[in-house]
Parts: sequence; C-alpha cells; structure tokens
Amino acid sequence: MSPLPEQLINRWRDGRGTAAPAMGTLYWHVLLSSNQQLREAARTAHKRIAQFPGLHMTPLEWLHLTVLIAGPSNQISDLAMRDMLAIAQQSVLNAPPITVELSKIIYHPEAIVLAAEPADSLNPILEAAKKATQAVTGHAGTIGRSSSKWTPHVTLAYSTSIQPAEPIIAALGKESVACNVTIDAFSLVIQQGSEWLWKWSPVGTVSLAGSLGLRFSGHSPISR
Repeated sequence: MSPLPEQLINRWRDGRGTAAPAMGTLYWHVLLSSNQQLREAARTAHKRIAQFPGLHMTPLEWLHLTVLIAGPSNQISDLAMRDMLAIAQQSVLNAPPITVELSKIIYHPEAIVLAAEPADSLNPILEAAKKATQAVTGHAGTIGRSSSKWTPHVTLAYSTSIQPAEPIIAALGKESVACNVTIDAFSLVIQQGSEWLWKWSPVGTVSLAGSLGLRFSGHSPISR
C-alpha cells in the first residue's frame, strides 16, 4: 500500500463490488465497532476529509479488519458455516488476545486505511480462518481482490471517483491519534448485495483463548 499514490480512483469502477441483492459473500472479519478509541479515531478522520465528495466513509458500526474471503455464501450451507466456526475455534484455543496499533494512515488508490501493526501478530487468526475454510469448502479462501499478500488494516474510507490524492493526504496526514486495539475474537459474516450497501449478517464469532468461546449470531437464512 505504498508509496503514496498520485491520484485516487473509483473502487467500484466497471461494476466491481456490485452484486445482485440476493447474492452474498462469506467473509472472515474482525468486527471492531465496539472499540470506542477506534470509533473516535475514525470519526475524527471522517470529519477531516468530509470536504472531499469522492469518498465513501466506512460506517462506524461496521469498522472492521478483513481476514479472508471464504466464498459465495449461497454455495456454503448453514451447517457448513457452523463447521467452519467450530474448526476455527479449535485452532485458537491456545492463542491469547492480540494487541495491535492502528495509527499509521496508508493511502491506496482505492481506499484510505489504518494499518494494523505488528501485522505478523495477527497470523494466528488468518491461519485459523484458512484452515477452517479449507476443511469445509476445499479451498483456503482468498486474501483480497487485488493482492495475494495479507496486509491487515481497517478501512476509513473508499474512493468513489478519480481525484488528486495530495489534497486529501494534506488534510488527513499520515498518522492518526494513538489507537491500540486488543483483538479477542473474529467473526464469520455474510455480506449481502453490493459492497457499499453494508448489508451484513454475522453468522458467528470465534473467541481467542481466555474469552467467551464460540458464539452463533443466528443470521437470516438465505436461499441455498
């Protein structure tokens, strides 16, 4: 996600990220909306870049760190999703909660994000998600749309137009307020329809050692 881009582009150009309302994608996410320090950092950042019309801000209630794309949700049954959660939970029984710093602002042509550092500390979560996805679906999932290397981050805003990056960088800077987040869980989430609609349905949550254990969220059933 470096060096600094000269311009931002439309993340959803050429129909990317667009999906029919009934279509869903299954993701492994770390859901972070309950962290008040992160919410305040995101709120402050949003205010600083609100003057730029070509940006889509991540809703505070869906602040997240994407771990892995598991695949189309209509190809994975409810029972299979439960199996995935159970396998992931078994994988992190001895993994303690992980504290990361989310202060460094990274500019990508499609988005503005907070880097999670140290990135390697989150590998137990990634490996658990891969193992569970591979065991149930026959493939290990995908890291993201544009990279094969996992760079854990929290997206503050997505770019929705072509525009110079420099004015936005000048307004926001390269560092947010100090923000340390302790991650003790990660979730399986169905994202329904197009990305910008934020129609998310958590399926269940895997807890790291010393926390609450496996929890199911009871998402709304979809056609299989």
